[in-house]
Amino acid sequence: MNSTRTRTVLLTDFAWPDDSIERGIIESAGFKLVSGPANPASPDVIEAMVREHQPEAILTCWAQVSAAAIEAAANLKIVARLGVGLDNIAVDQATRGGIWVTNVPDYCVEEVSDHAVGLALAWTRGLVSFDRDVQQGNWNPAGAALRRLGNLTVGIVGFGRIGRRTAQKLQAFNARLLAFDPYPVNDAGVTFVVLDELMRQADIVIVHAPLTPTTHHLIDQTRLDQLKPGSFLINVSRGGVVDTDAVIRALQSGQLSGAGLDVLEQEPQVPAELLQHPGVIITPHVAFSSDASLVELRQRASEEVVRVLLGEQPQQARNTP
Repeated sequence: MNSTRTRTVLLTDFAWPDDSIERGIIESAGFKLVSGPANPASPDVIEAMVREHQPEAILTCWAQVSAAAIEAAANLKIVARLGVGLDNIAVDQATRGGIWVTNVPDYCVEEVSDHAVGLALAWTRGLVSFDRDVQQGNWNPAGAALRRLGNLTVGIVGFGRIGRRTAQKLQAFNARLLAFDPYPVNDAGVTFVVLDELMRQADIVIVHAPLTPTTHHLIDQTRLDQLKPGSFLINVSRGGVVDTDAVIRALQSGQLSGAGLDVLEQEPQVPAELLQHPGVIITPHVAFSSDASLVELRQRASEEVVRVLLGEQPQQARNTP
């Protein structure tokens, strides 16, 4: 095994200006940090980087850490996600190889729930559509068709940490709240229903579900057809949870009057039909981001790597190798 000072940590990619926080924590603990490009490289490139550097730890943001990449590192001990979702990591392969997989599950609860509520308010108050209209030289207050959030029913799909916090914030607006989750919890002011019933009753649907094989296209054509005409869909989870083609059809038919999308199935490619629809609001996968959340994320993920490389148990293990 390499000496402590030559043991390598590979940072595959990063969604911020530099790697200074990660480097400071990793190198102050006596390890070497090798950083890939800021924008995620292809799985083949990541595998080649792993073969070249033989890291004992991998930190990854968006890049795919495939089974082949995990197998390529002879002494790999941990793959740490700089984020919440694990859909870009071959968790099963890591588990079989005795390798920890960790994430930072609660660093952006405030930010993502704020983003979801912000998109709901942008729709009910027409904030984005009015701004676009005024920017084009129009001033038409008489054309407003606004909604009172307190008179609407909001359905939350996925009721984990972020879903619960979104519900708490929406309660301040007196909205009627429905929720669907495979593991319902007692929550005052929220009524749990099956997903089909949520889709039928909600004026606004907010998706907070993780992307897994069972949630891929959870919101599909059949589910969108159950909505009231003119409803609004918000997705701040993962693009693959929602069928993009079905959303486009629902927008074209009027089943959806709009959508607030922070995530897409084929990021960063945005279908022209979404760009052209006046009721669609798109943000570039930034719901998790703030000055405070990014510092917390980067510190905690890096500290988890150091913890494991020093022979300690991780605090946020997502598997049992």
